[in-house]
Amino acid sequence: MKALRATTYGVFYRLPISVRRFIVRRVVPKYIVGAVCLVRDSDAGDERLLLLRQPPGRGWSLPAGLLQRREAPVVGAARELAEESGIKLRPEDLRPAVPNAVVHARGWVDVVFEASVPASTTTLEVDGAEVYEAEWHRLDDLPQLTRATAKLLAYYGIGPLADQPGPWAALR
Repeated sequence: MKALRATTYGVFYRLPISVRRFIVRRVVPKYIVGAVCLVRDSDAGDERLLLLRQPPGRGWSLPAGLLQRREAPVVGAARELAEESGIKLRPEDLRPAVPNAVVHARGWVDVVFEASVPASTTTLEVDGAEVYEAEWHRLDDLPQLTRATAKLLAYYGIGPLADQPGPWAALR
């Protein structure tokens, strides 16, 4: 079953983004809402961030995923965090980020939550299919990020696009 999942994710993420969006829109026809977690390392004074390397593996991203039908965003964020990193937090342990919702072009909305956990006592577990690696990275020394992750982090003053003009600049 794990091999089938890995193959399915591998094929999906190799498709052109327009095809991936088309498929997602067929599954969620009216809107696309994702839940995202910004998880910081409390051992490092919140100066490290949990990032994931997912298929196709060309950049690092945040724990995130689509909400299930009728799922509360905070519940979806906690679920995705556990599925992708092995970190199991209760929904009430997540704080709404400011801004809490980021609206992207083409009908995509990310609802963003924050949490702090001690990396020294937190075990990271990935499945090797949906997520290849999960690691803590210093905010001042981030690895290559996916374009979507770099744009999202800019809203929070983090990453390579934080000081560049964009819709996030008006929020700070």
